[in-house]
Amino acid sequence: MKKLKKRSWAEPWKIKVVEPIKMITKAEREKAMKEAGYNTFLLKSKDVYIDLLTDSGTNAMSDNQWAGMMIGDEAYAGSKNFYYLWDNVKKYYGFPYFVPTHQGRAAEHIISQIMIKPGDFIPGNMYFTTTKLHQELAGGTFVDVIIDEAHDPESEHPFKGNVDLQKFKDLIKKVGAKKIPYVSIAGPVNMAGGQPFSISNLKQVKKIADKHGIKLWLDATRITENAYFVKERERGYKSKSISDIILEICSYFDGIWVSAKKDLMVNIGGFLATRNKKVFEQARNMVVVYEGLHTYGGLAGRDMEAMARGIEEMVNYDNIHARVGQVEYCGTKLEEFGIPMVKPFGGHAIFLDAKRFLPHIKQDEFPAQTLAAEIYIDSGVRGMERGVVSAGRDKKTGKHHYPKLELVRLTFPRRVYTQAHIDVTVESVAEVFSLRKSIKGLKMIYEPKYLRFFQARFKKIK
Repeated sequence: MKKLKKRSWAEPWKIKVVEPIKMITKAEREKAMKEAGYNTFLLKSKDVYIDLLTDSGTNAMSDNQWAGMMIGDEAYAGSKNFYYLWDNVKKYYGFPYFVPTHQGRAAEHIISQIMIKPGDFIPGNMYFTTTKLHQELAGGTFVDVIIDEAHDPESEHPFKGNVDLQKFKDLIKKVGAKKIPYVSIAGPVNMAGGQPFSISNLKQVKKIADKHGIKLWLDATRITENAYFVKERERGYKSKSISDIILEICSYFDGIWVSAKKDLMVNIGGFLATRNKKVFEQARNMVVVYEGLHTYGGLAGRDMEAMARGIEEMVNYDNIHARVGQVEYCGTKLEEFGIPMVKPFGGHAIFLDAKRFLPHIKQDEFPAQTLAAEIYIDSGVRGMERGVVSAGRDKKTGKHHYPKLELVRLTFPRRVYTQAHIDVTVESVAEVFSLRKSIKGLKMIYEPKYLRFFQARFKKIK
């Protein structure tokens, strides 16, 4: 009798409530895509069959979270849900001071305004769109100090989110430590394909930063995924819990900002947390101006209750193992068709390498934008572009930034889709790949001033 090499696993949840979805015809999808200007962000959700645009606010909350929504304390000041959430921020992230915001970019805005002066430089392990924009609006300049492997989709480096220590040192030498208010670290790195940093690298960054009086700030939006990869890949952490690894990671930082719409598995919410009392007091004052009172920050009490319970659930190993497992399953199936992707597979998404997928389309004809549109037309599966459109323009020359990575992100919301949905997605990508030589690029016909990938419009090149 043949012995199984590896036993199958199943998601650590069962379905209690369902939301009907349907696939419209290909002719209808072609019409919808044209009306949306070949931008998947501008599609109507009713026209989408499997929505892999983002995992931001699109996750399925647990029965425990929904139960918590029923005990929302909607007092304007001093909601009991705020204090429950604050207690969990202290317990699971290790920071004594906490300010809620309506979502992550609000926290980015507040921290950027507090920490950055005009003329400052902010080194980071690759840019993220909204983070970089808030840093620029505050008068700063983002400087990429990530390791070179992060820009190579075929590199199998296990921690492509690591900071290049020499690049960091060179920046300090070039501009001076007083011009660097903090190092901006993300984990995992979204734009690199969901790639984690190692704790050993973080310790080295911390040592250099401390020597020069520079603070570290962390985008901890998907820190659970980074902790999972540390546990699986970094020596000395196999036996540690996800909770313990998160606490250790956070211990090296002066503060964090979080979009609660990811790890915490809620539909809205965010926060910043710090061990710096002065920064906390400034942030608590600013949140009143931009978000709402410091004990609700633009959120309802029920939202904060769901966030507090989401923190408790996010550190469950079975949950994060299944979440990353779905991504790995998708990537492994795509490999069977020879689909070019970012390797290793990330924690929240599969990133298709549009440069290798559509090598005949020049980067200024937007191959990733084109590929995302073609996948939707084929099957109703919605992904998103992470390439030249997302990178924007050089504010001095007005020319496109041309990143080395030109990617389509297929992002998996937590606890939403089944293996069958993944199989449909894989088959669609494989079908488009088989027809790739006949695909033509796009021309941009409308471009907003900021974060153009959300609203830009395109037309097909004939």
